[in-house]
Amino acid sequence: MAIALVVLLLVLPGLPVAAQVDEPNDEASASIEATSTPQIDQRIGDRLRGIYAEIDALDGVAVSVSAGVVELAGEVDSQATSARAERLAGQVEGVVDVENGLEINRALDDRLQSTGNELAELFRTLLAGLPLFGVALVVFVLFWLIGRWVGGRQALYRRFSPNVFIAELLGQVAHLLFIVLGLVLALALLDATALLGTILGAAGILGLALGFAVRDTVENYIASILLSIRNPFGVNDLVDIDGQLGNVVALTSRATILLSPEGNHVRIPNATVFKAVIVNYTRRPERRFEFDVGVDTDHELKPAQQVALDTLEATPGVLKEPPALVIVEALGDSNVVLRCYGWVDQEETSFVKVRSEAIRRVKEAFDEAGIVMPEPVYRLRIVDRVDAAGAADASPSRAATDETTSSSGASDADTSDVSVDDTIEKRVIVESNEAERENLLSPDADQEL
Repeated sequence: MAIALVVLLLVLPGLPVAAQVDEPNDEASASIEATSTPQIDQRIGDRLRGIYAEIDALDGVAVSVSAGVVELAGEVDSQATSARAERLAGQVEGVVDVENGLEINRALDDRLQSTGNELAELFRTLLAGLPLFGVALVVFVLFWLIGRWVGGRQALYRRFSPNVFIAELLGQVAHLLFIVLGLVLALALLDATALLGTILGAAGILGLALGFAVRDTVENYIASILLSIRNPFGVNDLVDIDGQLGNVVALTSRATILLSPEGNHVRIPNATVFKAVIVNYTRRPERRFEFDVGVDTDHELKPAQQVALDTLEATPGVLKEPPALVIVEALGDSNVVLRCYGWVDQEETSFVKVRSEAIRRVKEAFDEAGIVMPEPVYRLRIVDRVDAAGAADASPSRAATDETTSSSGASDADTSDVSVDDTIEKRVIVESNEAERENLLSPDADQEL
């Protein structure tokens, strides 16, 4: 019994269903007239025969109508023609349903003749529209040439913006506007303005995809525009950008080029430059230097401060205004740290040389005044006895050290030269004159304070 029940459950889904409930559709929901007369069927048949007679591909279709049901018979050249005949029959008023009995003609000769006729018709259409297409092409090329000429008038755009980069950008925008206008007029002549929406939609999707793909490049380009509008630095300015120190050589549409103090080129993307903290050491001529000096804890601090201050004020290149300053910075393990400040006019003297000369003079002044600058004290634990050989080996080292000390002490060369060192600046000028690279830094652009 159980086996028979299982077999019945497996077989039942495959059995045909006697009656099915049709899903509601548009045809079922349409109302059908209660009466149908032969006169109505005759009018429907005459109307369809007249329509098919005016269409070459449907001229041989036979039509019969009974009780509002249209039956189509005959041969047509393609499936599309058959569907067209059925659609036309369904559009006649009073038709209840269409029985499509049309057959597709598969004969090779008829197919070749039909295809040839279609190609000949297409060729005649192209020939008929060739003059119009030529006029549209001439209009597009004419607007493209006019836009190119207008976009190349840089003298005109320089009146709106003295910046070279912005002037070129305005020219490119003007050229693009003329190209778009020429394309619209050409499509209007060809009666294909609907194609413009498709082209713009595809261009928008393509532009969005390219925007994600070249996001860094676009970011650099926008940063270049903003940096060229308001220059945060000029050519040969000594700047520190994101930890990179150097003199500015050029600002291009992609990167900022520096020449480091070692003479190396440093290329920084403009997106990084725009977001970085920039220290410009050249924008203001006065610049302050500082250095630390240690004093023994047994010495009085005020006399030591005064000696350092007098020495700073007497150093060539140190400005009187703003005045030099010596303060007590910190109390170390074995000394007191004094910090010395001095101001330098970078247009008249070298910052590095003045600082070096100030350190040297303060050290010599402390030596003359008997102010001890203690060295770090280390405690050594001797574990093993040093043998005679080790002592003998150590003697030459001591002698070499003494010799080095005496030789360095004997050097009395004058190092008080504090003139401006413009080696890097000269190299920047030479490279700017020799290399024909674009430079968006302009003296006419607004300078950020």
